[in-house]
Amino acid sequence: MAKAKGNVVQVILECTEAPGTSRYHTKKNVRNVTGRIERKKYNSTLRKVTVHKEKK
Repeated sequence: MAKAKGNVVQVILECTEAPGTSRYHTKKNVRNVTGRIERKKYNSTLRKVTVHKEKK
């Protein structure tokens, strides 16, 4: 995890179907969200929407 501004930290979401091909950066509030984030995002190399999970 990168820069911390209070309770909000920047996290990286990585594709689960083809790791290393698609990554997104987002922020999460560690007080409200205790687990790892999992979102459906577009992967341009696979040309479809895939599940992206929070990376360590």
